[in-house]
Amino acid sequence: MPDIVDIAVSNGNFTTLVAAVQAAGLVDALKSAGPFTVFAPTDAAFANLPPGTVQTLVQNPPQLARILKYHVVAGKLTKSDLARVNAVESLEGSPIAINCRDAFEVKNATVVAADIEASNGIIHVIDRVILMG
Repeated sequence: MPDIVDIAVSNGNFTTLVAAVQAAGLVDALKSAGPFTVFAPTDAAFANLPPGTVQTLVQNPPQLARILKYHVVAGKLTKSDLARVNAVESLEGSPIAINCRDAFEVKNATVVAADIEASNGIIHVIDRVILMG
């Protein structure tokens, strides 16, 4: 079974995310044993950021890494696991609000595909980039 990075690379909807993970130096971490839960923004989610945001972040790897770590949680948490909690702590250290009452939402993003299995965790595809605070 492919790992989280390999799934993102082969999918085609995560080219910006993959480039950001590479620029932030997080590829090896996300290829490690984990397990991790990744809330993965699509290319369309990154495109919805204000113009120039992605380029600015790529030029500031520490800030980019911080934002990317906010999209990752230690452990393998399925949608049903997440439905039992109101929040989880990201690897960045800040809480991420979870809402599974009506739709499956992570902070201000909607999960458009849940429970994508990887050898080192699970991916939930989201329609927006989430930010701390």
